[in-house]
Amino acid sequence: MIKIHVDEQECIGAGQCVMTAPEVFDQREEDGVVVLLRNDVENELEPAVRKAAKLCPARAIRVEEV
Repeated sequence: MIKIHVDEQECIGAGQCVMTAPEVFDQREEDGVVVLLRNDVENELEPAVRKAAKLCPARAIRVEEV
């Protein structure tokens, strides 16, 4: 299992995370800043979350091993 951390201050609203892992990430309507739908995920979503973190141009997503 992994724990997911997002830094809303760093997010630029590119939306790569939402396109890569929509079960875990969303965006606020008013400014596009990332919204974390789940703080941790099980095995089946881990690859998508890790990819979303790598694709984030602002590096606003951090993955922690639990």
